[in-house]
Amino acid sequence: MTILDLRQRGLLLFEAISGSRAYGTHLPHSDTDLKGVFILPETEFYGLDYVPQVANDTNDEVFYELRRFVELLLKNNPTVLELLGTPEDCVVYRHPLFVAFRAEDFLSKLCRQSFAEYAVAQIRKAKGLNKKINHSEPPSRKSVLDFCYVTVGAGAQPVAIWLERRGYGASQCGLANVPHLTDLYALFVDETPDQRHGYRGLVRDPDTSQDVQLSAVPKGEVPAAYLSFNRNGYSTYCRVYREYKEWEQKRNPERYQNTVQHGKNYDAKNMLHVFRLLRMAEEIATEGRLHVRRPDRDFLLQIRRGEFEYEQLVTEAETLVERVNTAFATSTLPETPNREAVEQLLIQTRRAWYTMRQHPA
Repeated sequence: MTILDLRQRGLLLFEAISGSRAYGTHLPHSDTDLKGVFILPETEFYGLDYVPQVANDTNDEVFYELRRFVELLLKNNPTVLELLGTPEDCVVYRHPLFVAFRAEDFLSKLCRQSFAEYAVAQIRKAKGLNKKINHSEPPSRKSVLDFCYVTVGAGAQPVAIWLERRGYGASQCGLANVPHLTDLYALFVDETPDQRHGYRGLVRDPDTSQDVQLSAVPKGEVPAAYLSFNRNGYSTYCRVYREYKEWEQKRNPERYQNTVQHGKNYDAKNMLHVFRLLRMAEEIATEGRLHVRRPDRDFLLQIRRGEFEYEQLVTEAETLVERVNTAFATSTLPETPNREAVEQLLIQTRRAWYTMRQHPA
């Protein structure tokens, strides 16, 4: 089932422009996101192939089946609650039956979790992005040997420096386990003219090996030194490097360029949503209302333009989180939406829809 199917079959209850255009924070080049609600035909609803939602390939057009929509409303999901608060100039279509769905009837103290805790997650995400932008890994990947150190007196040297200072090549070397000592190896050097000991070197391939390799060492050979492989350090580096490369591959090019251009080294759009969600949460707690079209539009656009320092925004956001928590602690909102009333609304709407489809006027 596609969105075109929903339209052609007349299954839509509601359709609206969402996202930045609904918030009033859009720019001339901003995408137009669409969201909505549909009802499955009676036979498909009662059958085995229930379809909870339909989206396009880029996921900027998403339509929820009525039951799924109501399930998310009961959780005070911000995305679906915002649909009920869509400004009139962003409403594309509203079926008369959908008028009964009002945001005020669903708001509860669950919004502290769904709005504010999501915003806190975005703060963590912003911090992580800030680290990636400011402390990105070098493009060339480090190898196992970069985490190997050789004992020198009471200290240690990186193995590459140790080899260079002594004029040895890595292929001359062989390693053997030291009993009872994890990741510590006896390092032998074959100084025979034809390297007849046949040591295998320190690693199989400097560029791809994930571990050091051992060699067979003739009896009586004396270690030139001892080599320690910082395995935990290498493992941590590989994880950080992998995460960075995944972020680099998946990052939104336009948003990244915006981050670089404003020079403040944070994802401005991400931080905009942090403050939008937190301020909406505070308004819900104190006023019992949902303001989708943002009265603080100018402030949010200042964030998007990078007019604030990163540390300042994080500090202000964390203060706002505390304010939101206090507001919900004293709020008169119910703990959760009235499940029984919501269920009755769901049943009545579906029955009325199916009746209208069976007996059109």
